[in-house]
Order: sequence, then C-alpha cells, then structure tokens
Amino acid sequence: MIVFRLGSAKHSNDLSGKGAELVGGRWNNKGVAMLYTSSSIALGVTEVAVHTPLGIVPLDYSLTQIEIPDSIAIYELPQSQYPKDWKAFPHPLSTKLKGDKFILDTNFLVIKVSSAVVAGDFNYLINPNHKDASKIKIVDVSAFEFDERLFKK
Repeated sequence: MIVFRLGSAKHSNDLSGKGAELVGGRWNNKGVAMLYTSSSIALGVTEVAVHTPLGIVPLDYSLTQIEIPDSIAIYELPQSQYPKDWKAFPHPLSTKLKGDKFILDTNFLVIKVSSAVVAGDFNYLINPNHKDASKIKIVDVSAFEFDERLFKK
C-alpha cells in the first residue's frame, strides 16, 4: 500500500515522526513520535489546508510516497472506540491519549483512523519506534505546489 505525506521539502526523507513529536497532533501529545500519512494526495492537501491560515500558500513542500508492505498488519480503530469529541479542534486530549497508547503498546506498526477533515477518507499513523519501522520505505519524493485558490481570503 502506498500512503502520502506532504511536508516541508527539507524533511521529505524523514520518517522519524519528529515533527509530530515536537508539536503534537490530533492523535499524539508532544513528546510522542508519530508519522502522519494520508490515503490520498487530495486528503494530504486538505489536511495541510485546514492547518494553514487563509492568504498564506505553503511553499517549498514535497510529496513523499511511502510504501507499507502488504505483510504489515494494519490496525483499524473501530468507530465504537472513537471518543465522542474526536473531531474537535483544538485537538482533544481524548484522541491524543488514544494515539499515545497505540505508540506505547507497540502491538502494530500502523493504525488506520478516519479523517476528521474529509468524511470517508483515512489517515495512516505510523509508529516510527516499532520494531518493523525499517520495513516502511520511501518510494518517491517530488516537489509539490499547492493551488493558490485553496488559500484565498
């Protein structure tokens, strides 16, 4: 399976989850490394857009395509286990704790979670500290330009 990550070009080859570790995210607290990826380029664009102020077009971005081998079991978080406030912003502690537990348990390398931004789409969160993390491979990195219309005021 190929998943997608849009990010700063200078970090395009970094699979350490350090960015999420430094700032936290919907599914992790600061101090917990996690690599956020999306099921499609379009979802990746949307995820970046919702975190970017209007009028500012993200520059110097890269699209990183990452292969998760078919032999890797992916845990899909059942909808019944999503906290009631999982879509809230700012990101609620309930989802952060659930993601932190996923990372610390190390039962799975990857967890599939619903996108809070695009109903029906999924993000794949990777535990960079899992024993099988080295099986995740970058298959392509390319420069990425956002359509300015997405960021118009």
